[in-house]
Amino acid sequence: MDQSFAVHIPDASLEPDPLDLSQIVSGTPEVTGKLLWESRDGRQLRGIWQITPGVVTDTEEDELFVVVSGRATIEIEGGPTLDIGPGDLGVLRRGDRTTWTVHETLRKAYAITLPG
Repeated sequence: MDQSFAVHIPDASLEPDPLDLSQIVSGTPEVTGKLLWESRDGRQLRGIWQITPGVVTDTEEDELFVVVSGRATIEIEGGPTLDIGPGDLGVLRRGDRTTWTVHETLRKAYAITLPG
């Protein structure tokens, strides 16, 4: 990290990050995001991610996130179902196959660790 910083997450400007059409189960969800920091080796990512209502699938990496706004239900194949909203902290494991049902536009801050 070159320097310490702070970002006001609710007002941060995000950039389009289109979904792969094969991930969309229903609706017309749109994803935006902003990578705020990446480690020199590319394994640690810190950023902000947002998705509008709809249903999408994903295969996760090791991630810790905090929901800033919005609501969603995350169904983890072979695992729990997580109902998340503002102030919730979530942890996803690498390889988790998930289905996200986004009820209200969801914005989260995340920290992802990629395999080495």
